This record gives sequence, C-alpha cells and structure tokens, in this order.
Amino acid sequence: MRFSRMLIPTMKEAPSDAVLTSHILLLRAGFIQSSGGSGLYNLLPLGKITLDKVRAVVKDELDKAGCNEVHLPMVTPLSLWEETGRADKFGKELLRFKDRHENSFTLSPTNEEAMVNLVRQTVKSYKQLPLNVYQINWKFRDEVRPRFGLMRGREFLMKDAYSFHSTTQDMQREFALMEETYKKIFTRLGLEFKVVEADSGAIGGAGSKEFMILADSGEDTIMVCDSCDFGANIEVVSEDEKVCPKCGGALSQTKGIEAGHIFQLGTTYSKPMRAEFLNKNQKLEPFVMGTYGIGVSRLLAGIIEQNHDEKGAIWTKESAPFLVDIIVAKAKNAEQMEVAERVYSELQLKGIDVILDDRADKKIGFGVKIKDFELIGIPYAVVIGNDISNGNVELIRRDGLTKEIVSLDSIVELLIERLT
Repeated sequence: MRFSRMLIPTMKEAPSDAVLTSHILLLRAGFIQSSGGSGLYNLLPLGKITLDKVRAVVKDELDKAGCNEVHLPMVTPLSLWEETGRADKFGKELLRFKDRHENSFTLSPTNEEAMVNLVRQTVKSYKQLPLNVYQINWKFRDEVRPRFGLMRGREFLMKDAYSFHSTTQDMQREFALMEETYKKIFTRLGLEFKVVEADSGAIGGAGSKEFMILADSGEDTIMVCDSCDFGANIEVVSEDEKVCPKCGGALSQTKGIEAGHIFQLGTTYSKPMRAEFLNKNQKLEPFVMGTYGIGVSRLLAGIIEQNHDEKGAIWTKESAPFLVDIIVAKAKNAEQMEVAERVYSELQLKGIDVILDDRADKKIGFGVKIKDFELIGIPYAVVIGNDISNGNVELIRRDGLTKEIVSLDSIVELLIERLT
C-alpha cells in the first residue's frame, strides 16, 4: 500500500473530550473518527486493517480449538429475550424497536438467547454433542455514559461463543479448553494479562473468569498474588483481603481492562427456553452450557494502553496495520524513489505487510513523515535517504526508537528475520 493513496488523516491534537491514551492516539493517528453519535465511531482504513488482523488471531485460535463459526443477525426478536426474562432485567441498555408490522426487536448486546434458539432447532440428540459455536459480530449496548473511544462505545465488535453439552463435567472440560485458548490469543497479540476469578453478573451461571489486560488506566481493580497465578476481581475478593486463598501468599492491588470473560452457564438459558436433547435413555434433558466472550474492538484500545510512548502508539507484531514503513526522504529524488520501490516490491513478494510513504507534497517533508511513523506505531521504518549512495539505509525500530545503519543489500533479509 502507498501512503499517498490511503486515507490517513493524522492530527497534531486530539479532540478535547478524549482523555484516555488509546482514545487520543486512535483519533490522532487516523484509525478511528467520531461518527457524530455518542459512543459511535467510523473505522478508517488503518483501524479496519488492524481490527481485521486482531479478529484473524481470535478466529485462528478458536478454529484450532474445534469451534464452529456462524453469523447471527444483529437484530434479534425481543420474544427470545422474554423467554429467559432478560428483556426486563437488562433495562435501558437493551435498545428496542418495532418493525413496520409492529413486531418487537432488539439490537443484540449479547446473543445467549439467539444462539440457544439456533441450537434447539438443529441439535436433537446427545450424539451431536458437545458443540461449540461462535460468531465475531457487531453488538450494540445503549450505555448510559459511553466514553473512552473503543474502550466503552455503544457499538462494538465482539467474539461470543457458546458451548452445549450433555453433562456438567463435559462443560467444565470445554471451559478449561477455552481458558487455554484465550491465553493463546492474548499471548499472540503481545499482551500482558491476568486471568481472574469474577462475578457472573447479568450473564448468570455458577462460575466465571475474566481476562484482564494489565494497565494503569484500567477501570477494574483486581487482586493478584505474588506467589502463584491467583487473581480475582474485587467483586469476588475484597480489597481489604491480604492473603491469597489459594496458596497463602500476599495479595496486592492492580488495575486491569476487561477484554474477555468466560462463564459456566449450566442450564440458565436452556431450561427456560426448553432447549433440550434426547439422552442415552431417550429422555429429554436441557443442554448444559458455557459461554465465552472477547471484546475484539476493545482489544485495539487495550493494546495501545499497554504499548505507547509520548510520541504515539507502538503496535505489536500481530496487530500492526503494517509491519514496515518505507520512508522516502525526498520523494522527488528519482534515485531514492527507485530504491524505495525495489525494497517495497521485495518485501511484498516475501509476504511482509508494508506501506511506502511516497508523499511528495512540499508541505510534507521528511520530519512530517517521521512524526507520522511514530504516531501510527508501525514496528519498523526503513529510511531511504542520501546514504543510498554508500549502499546504506537507516532502520528504525518503533519500540524504543533505536536506529541502525543497514546495507541496502541485506535490509530485506534482516526484516524477514525479525518479523517472521
């Protein structure tokens, strides 16, 4: 991709209502743009590319774990929510409306009811179990006070998975598998995180765990142990608690951003919705369920909260919109452009996501290009400047802004070595 052909409206300053670092940087670097509605954002090209990359990591790990991807309508009949009683419990966060025939619907904030409805129509026997179905779809929650950009918007991309079982023991096996799958997802995305015991809240069920991205800006206070892997939300373990219930070690407080939540639902939804299967004795039983969510669009904000400096974002390798930014110091210099085009083509042929900053406008000098590279947060920049006469280019690593002189003949091989 060429910088001159992309819509990347970088800004020197962010709007005054943006206070969280991720919100500020996503706006300034041209990843998102306010749509004019509270808590609603347009994803610009860089934002869409990055979101798709994060989504691909989530999908890849779920598919490896044996999950089945489906796609449900964002619009759900309100009658499904009435079957479980959640139409009243969810309150005003559930956006309701009627179609031209006066049928009642909702924009789904989550899809337990809709997925149970899908499975109860198709799965009839214990022989078809276990089953784990998921989607990565847009949700809408009419937050009373949306804030912090993608961290707490009203519309968001969510991965929601639902497993169906014949026994509680098998559901607990899948719950453990999903915990390990989530760990792989967050690790691949380069995140520092903690798995904590949590309250099941409005989703219900007997037990749940949250996946917290560790960040000082996090809204959640969590208690962690200095001697083992124990962690818990303060809704489960009091802030006054000093001793770990698992090993007796010391507990301390830290802040986290909830990015994933997994639940042992049991029959909380299947029983009221009469979602049943025939067991080995040919008797009807309600499905035993688990549910597993990841805030995919929220992950973009979480990655930046952990990875930034005073100059801009620092994307991790799996999430960066591009891995290499080729900066031509003087785009009107034919020799520099020829070298840049050659490096650009070679990296593309090797499967490296690369952007060529070929902007030649007089107002966009070398300094502007470097500042945009720093703001956007692409892992590496290759600067094509006057030193090409000596057969050299400059390689800048975004994390730490370290610089090194590299021979033109070896730059492609070096980048492939570091990025693959």
